Amino acid sequence: MGLDKLKEQLNQDQPLFIGEETAFRSAVLIPLVLVEEEWHILFEVRSLKMRKQPGDISFPGGKIDPTDASPLEAAIRETHEELGIEPEAIEMIASLSPFVTSSSFVVYPFVAVLHSNSLQSYNKDEVEEVFTIPLNWLLNCDPYCHLVSIEPRPSTDFPFHKIMNGAEYQWRARSIEEWFFDYEGYTIWGLTARILKYFIERLK
Repeated sequence: MGLDKLKEQLNQDQPLFIGEETAFRSAVLIPLVLVEEEWHILFEVRSLKMRKQPGDISFPGGKIDPTDASPLEAAIRETHEELGIEPEAIEMIASLSPFVTSSSFVVYPFVAVLHSNSLQSYNKDEVEEVFTIPLNWLLNCDPYCHLVSIEPRPSTDFPFHKIMNGAEYQWRARSIEEWFFDYEGYTIWGLTARILKYFIERLK
């Protein structure tokens, strides 16, 4: 391959990060709603019947399907399916940096205003309840953090004989931050809290 061809290939559009094309990709919406002339953020409590993370608090959203034209379209589709909000009533106002938890999992967050008078027609199979938190409260609250230690565990067939120090190789453990927001009996944590914290910091 000549240098000109090499340059041409390298200057083509490329994924946001190595592994994006094969990663599990999901999209979420941070929904702003007007409550008594004050902006709130709407949250979902996942249905207790859900197989994964029942009862957890989340933003509307989910897996990006192959039929979705973009992560934003996926976020709008999921919001419609979960909350019953028509796409025409969803006004996207900003996209945030993707949250890359690993090379195999990424979340694309978007901020949108929900122009709807009804927030109670949600899908009971996926959503247990919805609630809102005033934006001003979030701007002034102090979330707290706990650390979770993550240690690599090679598979039983890992080829230790091909790496320096073999089975004595010193794997690097790491800690991840888990943030918590407590509001009137609700606790927001996990991916939702990490994205929420980033969103609030951007506003500040």
